[in-house]
This record gives sequence, C-alpha cells and structure tokens, in this order.
Amino acid sequence: MSVGATLLTGVIAAIAGGVGVVAGAFVTNRAQDRHWLRDQQLAAYRDLLGHYAHFSMEISRAHQDRRGWDYDWGDWSTALVSASLVAPDHVAMCINDFGDAVQVLLDASAARNSIEDPLTLNEIRRAFAPAAQAQVTLVNAMRESLGMREPLTAPVGGTPVRPLLCACS
Repeated sequence: MSVGATLLTGVIAAIAGGVGVVAGAFVTNRAQDRHWLRDQQLAAYRDLLGHYAHFSMEISRAHQDRRGWDYDWGDWSTALVSASLVAPDHVAMCINDFGDAVQVLLDASAARNSIEDPLTLNEIRRAFAPAAQAQVTLVNAMRESLGMREPLTAPVGGTPVRPLLCACS
C-alpha cells in the first residue's frame, strides 16, 4: 500500500471517528433534554394537582365544619402557569379547562358564607363535579404525554364527589 493510500485511510478513519463522536453527543443531548423536560413536567403536574387537592379539601372541610378558610391563590396561579409552561399543547389546553372548571367550585364557595350559611354536602358535591371531571381529563392527558397507557377512570385526591361520578365504594 502506498503512503498516499495509507494517509488517506487514516484521514477517513479520523473523520469517521469525529462524525461518530458528534452524532453520539447529539443523540445523548437530545435524550438528556427529553429526560429533563419529563422531570420538569412531573414536578409541575404534581405541584398543580397538589394545590388542587389541598384547597379542595380546605373548602370542603370549611363548609362541613362551619368555619372560615383562606388560601394563597398566588401559589395556585403559579402552579397553573408553571404546568402550562412545560406541558405539551393538548395538556396545556386541559390545564386551562381544569382552571375554568375549578372556578365553578370557587364561585359556588364564595357565594356562601362557610360559617353562617355553608354549602350542604350535596351542594359541595355538585360544585366539585365539573372540577372532578376536568381533573380526570387533565390527569389522562398528563399521563398520555408522559407515555403512560392506562387512563384514570375516577377523580382522586380531595374531591368529595366519588359517589356522584363512579360506582366506587
């Protein structure tokens, strides 16, 4: 083999190795980006649903116990925006619909004094129903966006509507 052929073989091997390193780095960076985004989505979704579970229980208990209640709505708003920021478009739309459904609950609760004229358990259940249904839709969209195949069939986490929405006991 001539010196030129040997040199050409060496150059081709070096270029191929360099291309392999660049391609590997690109694939690795994309995978890391996907994992980072998934972690951010999980954290934002957990935070959003945690706020909902917290204030929904607070509202329900306040009316049932005939006591006042308060909540930091800035945290709720931040959770909505944060989840929407990292969510795919179809999940972000479900987050918006969920926020609208939660507003039905908040309006019903605000219309009555939880100490002097609390909502009855049936009124609480009716007020929660739109949010509970939107929660199931939202959680299923979240689960799908995270690659989970099993859909949620009933609301979970603080909504006192189970007897109205499913046959669970």
